[in-house]
Amino acid sequence: MSSTRAYDIIVVGAGHAGCEAALAAARMGLSTCIFTMNLDTIGQMSCNPAIGGLAKGHLVREIDALGGEMAKVTDRAGIQFRMLNKSKGPAVWSLRAQADRVLYRLRMRQVLEETKDLDIKQATVEGLVVEDGKVRGIRTSLGIFYPARSVVITTGTFLKGLMHIGHDSFDAGRAGEFPSVGLSDSLAKAGLRLGRLKTGTPPRLDARTIDFSKTEPQYGDEPPIPFSHTTERIENPQLPCYITYTNSETHGIIRENLGRSAMYSGKITGIGPRYCPSIEDKVVRFAEKERHQVFLEPEGLQTAEYYANGVSTSLPFDVQVQFIRTIPGLEQVEIMRPAYAIEYDFVFPTQLRHSLETKAIDGLFLAGQINGTSGYEEAAGQGLIAGINAGLKLRGRQPLVLARHEAYIGVLIDDLVTKGTKEPYRMFTSRAEYRLLLRHDNADLRLMDKGHAIGLLPDDVYQRFLRKREKIGKELERIKATRIKPARINEELKRLGTTSVAEDISLEQLLKRPEVSYALIRSFGPPDAVLDADVEDQVEIQVKYEGYIARQLLIAEKLSRMEDRKIPVDMDYRGLPGISKEILLKLEEVRPESLGQASRIQGMTPAALSLIMVAVEKMRRGNTAGHD
Repeated sequence: MSSTRAYDIIVVGAGHAGCEAALAAARMGLSTCIFTMNLDTIGQMSCNPAIGGLAKGHLVREIDALGGEMAKVTDRAGIQFRMLNKSKGPAVWSLRAQADRVLYRLRMRQVLEETKDLDIKQATVEGLVVEDGKVRGIRTSLGIFYPARSVVITTGTFLKGLMHIGHDSFDAGRAGEFPSVGLSDSLAKAGLRLGRLKTGTPPRLDARTIDFSKTEPQYGDEPPIPFSHTTERIENPQLPCYITYTNSETHGIIRENLGRSAMYSGKITGIGPRYCPSIEDKVVRFAEKERHQVFLEPEGLQTAEYYANGVSTSLPFDVQVQFIRTIPGLEQVEIMRPAYAIEYDFVFPTQLRHSLETKAIDGLFLAGQINGTSGYEEAAGQGLIAGINAGLKLRGRQPLVLARHEAYIGVLIDDLVTKGTKEPYRMFTSRAEYRLLLRHDNADLRLMDKGHAIGLLPDDVYQRFLRKREKIGKELERIKATRIKPARINEELKRLGTTSVAEDISLEQLLKRPEVSYALIRSFGPPDAVLDADVEDQVEIQVKYEGYIARQLLIAEKLSRMEDRKIPVDMDYRGLPGISKEILLKLEEVRPESLGQASRIQGMTPAALSLIMVAVEKMRRGNTAGHD
């Protein structure tokens, strides 16, 4: 086996996880090489042409605040931006953007190619090289050995990928691309436990054959709101999406052909995403529903291709044509690319530490769909953390572990390594206990200090952030100190339908009222200098939700004390009396690093947690006594 130059970090796979991992490592000054089976698919949006959405938009903002790239590239490639849930509270506001698939891919590749200390190579990685429990590098299909001090695996759906269209199956990592077979076997040989998952994609349609007059157009926000904290404005033309619906005729055709679906005929063994089911699954599981939404998304500015979100399927091509043409607006539609389902191997994520390093192999990190997740944003968040922690490990520094009250990325990783997953994991706001702390609008306030400390956030961006934070603080102090007389405000309060005041009141107290906006208090008591809109928004949110935020912070503080109580790695759980077999097996599988993590293991009881706490305290006292 021939050898070539050595790297500090090698990243396998150049999807959303791989790109973020490689950029993070290289930007930290470590020699990095990213391997892809095809240079032309770097940053490929292999499913829908959109970034963000409910909870996923939070992840993108967090990636940006830490110094990642997804938000910036989305802003460069975005062709529609919409803030979702704007009629609800700020905890669930979430940005979603349609992206030009080609522009996104080309921009991401350009960023990689312009990054210092980052090499890009096209090769099929066949296996890991592991010696004495430590990763030493990778081996390609040509027998070339690339040494590395750390390796990050981000293979997406390529590990033993098997594509299904009806009863036809093809070895593929994605439509038209070869799977990775040897690497999957190499991971298993190294001692990792693998499972099988399934995902799918809908047909792509020719816009020239769609009758858009029979659909409902959905336009983006004007002006469009960018994802990145550093983007000043969106330059691309903005396009609408379109909504239509299935009907009883559609459902009848699908029911008649269930036996020809790869999923319902038993050909697929992998577990699919519960929250993004195929159209045949929807028709069977929700038989009472008369229709299901179909969201037609443009694939880009220079193409007629549309993504038919909502009708993912593994039915044969002739059935796809038949049922799709029963949908209003699609009666004469031509399918440019057929829908398909794909099965692939993944690694059970309880075998990882919170740093995303594997417990079994020193220096090996995993990120993205290989850890059982679904979605570009979940993959990119993991890739960023894996790249950062691979770099920090080589620098001899402590890993970056985001707590559940600090970031949705923290919730995502903690869920994976503590609870595991048996189906593709998707992020939802409901998964976070501290939703009011983890808002879309405050990702920079939560995470930019960390991004700068690691070295990923440029000084100019960080200084601008510090100025913003200072302005917010000063304005909060000003409105607390500025009081206004009843005669000046009562008429306006009456107009708004809220209670008048009998004595002087501070601008802060006024702003706490649901009916009163920051714009109103600004008109009665303006600041010395005009404030940016994001500063005003932050002041209003912090004042209106102050009580709720304080309560969540108090709970988070109490729970964080449990996170600080570490459990020794060599803890003998079998020696604890009264622990059930089920909990024992979970404890030995997860090997929790703290009492906080132990408390979140599925099936954990207060009694079992108390036993662990007592044992940890005894071990601590024993160690302390040994040092006296």
